[in-house]
Amino acid sequence: MKFKRTERIGAIVKILSDNPNKIYTLSFFTEKFNAAKSTISEDLLVVKDVFEKLELGRVITISGAAGGVKYIPKTSIEENKQFLMELCEKINDDSRKLSGGFLYLIDLIYNPVIVAKIGKIFASNLDYSEADYVVTMETKGIPMALMTAKAMNLPLVIIRKDMKVSEGPTLSMTYVTGGSNKVESMSLPRKALKPDSKVILIDDFMRGGGTLKGMKDLMHEFGAKVIGTGVFISTTKPQQKMVEDYISLIELDDNGETTIAKPNFKRFKDEYRELQF
Repeated sequence: MKFKRTERIGAIVKILSDNPNKIYTLSFFTEKFNAAKSTISEDLLVVKDVFEKLELGRVITISGAAGGVKYIPKTSIEENKQFLMELCEKINDDSRKLSGGFLYLIDLIYNPVIVAKIGKIFASNLDYSEADYVVTMETKGIPMALMTAKAMNLPLVIIRKDMKVSEGPTLSMTYVTGGSNKVESMSLPRKALKPDSKVILIDDFMRGGGTLKGMKDLMHEFGAKVIGTGVFISTTKPQQKMVEDYISLIELDDNGETTIAKPNFKRFKDEYRELQF
């Protein structure tokens, strides 16, 4: 069956965007579309050019016997700012304020469209070229961590607050929360990480950084190295966090009377690094 050029290009865009960071050989497309390699190469050049012009991500060619082509999600800085400003407007709605100084955010962090965008922003601002896993802490951080893992094409590992019998032998440890100074526990199955892994940590909220520090300490117990950390929302107070090297998308500024959410632009890179994928 023969396909028109517009049909091939449409299908290639769909395949690549649905499977970020997955390498597809030219042979895969030639067999799928019953077309010559030269024809597919021309199609890919068109796709690559459109993606770059519209800042939809990068389509890169990998040389060698095991080479091919893959799509790397990438969001523009301007796009990120617009998205986060709109998100902060929703967070700052007075109807979200709860007693005790809390904010109702469940509808946002469980919204597939929103968390998919958050995942792409993390993937655009964290160097995951050598990462083996995305790691998060249950439960509210799971949706955005899952979407981040999808954008990075990495498996997701979830740290539990309680041991699960069905997960086999587990390593547990205690940590002190950065906000309330309470002692909590976290656990992870021994089989969750392979030896000498490199991981990206994703969390939904950070006040003092105690949970993230606990996650980093747990990774150390597994012999894993943390090479990047992303936080959806962080607070301005306390100013000194228990972790240092992290990206926070939104910052909550509490002046004692009101709590205002604002995009945390100072945590973004001024320019995107040319990552070596």
